[in-house]
Amino acid sequence: MTQEQATAFARDWVDSWNAHDLERIMAHYAEELDFSSPLIQQLGADASGVLRTKTALRAYFATGLARYPDLQFELRQVLPGVQSVVLYYRSINDWPAAEYMELDAQARVRRVRAHYAAPAAGG
Repeated sequence: MTQEQATAFARDWVDSWNAHDLERIMAHYAEELDFSSPLIQQLGADASGVLRTKTALRAYFATGLARYPDLQFELRQVLPGVQSVVLYYRSINDWPAAEYMELDAQARVRRVRAHYAAPAAGG
């Protein structure tokens, strides 16, 4: 994946989230996937923190969009790899976030590992 391809993907991904356009968001993901995030647990989508179907992912994203109606992501850095990309961005509550995404042959996300740096309690 070139820097240009990765940046185009990242910008469209962020723009779809900032538009709160669930259909456009979902267009980035494969039917079968492996999506891991601590927010899956926090939003009550699955106690394991892992989702494996696009249907489950859609429900989780819909819950997140409803819970955070003012959600706006700010892309900070795009790191391309081989059939993968890491997006570093500002997420909900202005938290720093990084997502490692593996892409299939159609450039759809099939594996995600999401990471967030929530502020420490009291500070």
